[in-house]
Amino acid sequence: MTVEKIASVNSRDAHAQSTPSVALTSLPWQLGCSIAWGALMVFSALASLYLRNGLQTFHLAALMLVFFGGGALAWPVVVLLARKLVRYRRLETRFAACFVLLSIGTIGMTALLFALNYRYFYAQWHEPFGTRIWLYQFIATSLGAAYQFAVMGMSLYLPVGLPILAAASLWLAKAMR
Repeated sequence: MTVEKIASVNSRDAHAQSTPSVALTSLPWQLGCSIAWGALMVFSALASLYLRNGLQTFHLAALMLVFFGGGALAWPVVVLLARKLVRYRRLETRFAACFVLLSIGTIGMTALLFALNYRYFYAQWHEPFGTRIWLYQFIATSLGAAYQFAVMGMSLYLPVGLPILAAASLWLAKAMR
């Protein structure tokens, strides 16, 4: 390979690294990706519920709203973190980081929404806001909700959510070049 070709390839690579992908910077793209990720999380939960019991469950709409919100709210946070942490790394590193951040972010945000919903339901029996007993009740209710989501809610991401997570992580890692 000649010196001119090497310089051309290096300048093209430097330009590709210095210009972020439209999918990572454009607000309409971010909004669209966020909605799509939320919809994919709903699809994952619906598929799991269908395989488990034919969608025979209480509060299906509310449950799907929590999964949609968790995915949609997690996406922009995950993209921002991934760009800050691993943008100029190798593809394998970006993929691994996106996989971990997207899974933890989505599960965490969905668990948070579940805990808020749980807390809203039990608030009618709690002490007035700001008291010491209220603080204990708030902490216990939130921890109970997180545990309940970890035991029962996280299984709704499997088996469909894992390949979706891998594909989205690969796409995101490639878009970060």
